[in-house]
Amino acid sequence: MTADPLAPLDLAFWNLESAGHPMHLAALGIFTAGSPSAAAHAADLLAARSAAVPGLRMRIRDTWQPLGLRRSLSALRSLPASGEPLTAALGRPLTSVVRGSLAFGGAAREPDAGFDPLDHVRLHTPVTDFHAAAGELMGRPLERTRPPWEAHVLPEEGGTRFAVLFKFHHALADGLRALTLAAALMDPMDLPTPRPRPAEPPRGVVPHVREVPGMVRDALAEAGRALDIGAAVARSTLDMRSSPALTCAPSGTRRTAGVVVDLDDVHRIRKSAGGTVNDVLIAVVAGALRRWLEERGDGSDGVAPRALVPVSRRRPRTAHPQGNQLSGYLIRLPVDEKDPRTRLTRVRTAMDRNKEAGPHRGAGAVALLAEHVPPLGHRLGGPLLGQAARLWFDVLVTSVPLPGYGLRLGGDPLGAVFPLAPLAPGHSLAVAVSTYRGRVHYGLVADGAAMDDLDLLARAVTEEMTALTVACAH
Repeated sequence: MTADPLAPLDLAFWNLESAGHPMHLAALGIFTAGSPSAAAHAADLLAARSAAVPGLRMRIRDTWQPLGLRRSLSALRSLPASGEPLTAALGRPLTSVVRGSLAFGGAAREPDAGFDPLDHVRLHTPVTDFHAAAGELMGRPLERTRPPWEAHVLPEEGGTRFAVLFKFHHALADGLRALTLAAALMDPMDLPTPRPRPAEPPRGVVPHVREVPGMVRDALAEAGRALDIGAAVARSTLDMRSSPALTCAPSGTRRTAGVVVDLDDVHRIRKSAGGTVNDVLIAVVAGALRRWLEERGDGSDGVAPRALVPVSRRRPRTAHPQGNQLSGYLIRLPVDEKDPRTRLTRVRTAMDRNKEAGPHRGAGAVALLAEHVPPLGHRLGGPLLGQAARLWFDVLVTSVPLPGYGLRLGGDPLGAVFPLAPLAPGHSLAVAVSTYRGRVHYGLVADGAAMDDLDLLARAVTEEMTALTVACAH
């Protein structure tokens, strides 16, 4: 395997974090232990299996030379005199060559020759609270000189359960890719073989002359979209106020909490009030924030925090996605609305408006601007952009897909899994949601110093789901 330059958004994530503010994502899986030694056996399995997963052996290395161009020039020098097509000699289209040559000041994934699974899989002493342990571990940055991932096995005192905290840097894998890597470490399952994707037709080294006008139009359209997104970001900071409780001076510490609700309740609400499952889950977050602010005495009148809802831009059936492919929707959470059902209606209306515009327009698509910034710009401007996140949105609410079938590790079943999203600098809270085995799992990540009452917000999520269920039953 050769070095693979990071995609623009991956590079942005790599440069956004600092030693004092880690920005990895994670998942906390809780397993039923079949024996007192189940946790130790799970740690041994994770270490042994990780060595066979190529994606887990990839480290990220800074690049200060145009790797793609250097490889391409080497290929040209070895071009035989027999008239072999240039495309065959290079092994890829010229556009890929040029894109690789622009990696100056960027970073690339490459195999780590010194990969040792024991550097990444750790068995801890028994704990009494999985989330308390996870919060402490989430505050520790990943080692950037090694493949940026870790698996922490946490036995529970008493031996009836154990948990595994998987940590991945967003530059190595987004939520979907991290799920794929983590699932590769679980017990093998007999699953249907995916249908092979049809091969893409070969492309020429240079575009046909008839393609040039279209390429010019596309370039102008991209520039127009970038201006539209920038203007939408500016406008999004002008209207209704947000709660100061959702922003803070970063402390680098973390707390986590988890909430489980019944998926059947979510479907009953959706059928009664309309919208989508995701609309319901977002509305629950809005109601929970209202309850939490009221209980803290902060008040919720006029408060409508901006929520960033990431949207995947991957094409279906992409077996081996390369790089993060994300856009996003930006909506105002109706925290100031008293009625649960009306809150859901307002969320549904805002999300419908976003969907009509599409994931390539509006302030929520600001992640796409990363594609217009050269690698050196990400390196120099990443820390500044990270500090500006609080000006763009107040809370992240993301959905992470999970398989519908049950997973096992060493024969022990996975009973619950809580996704944990990265926390942007200056933000107090990030919310991630996953559906697994008929239940919805909310994973809450907070700045440890700013939100010492995260358990109150977790309780508010349960209370809001109950209130919304009652409101939609009449």
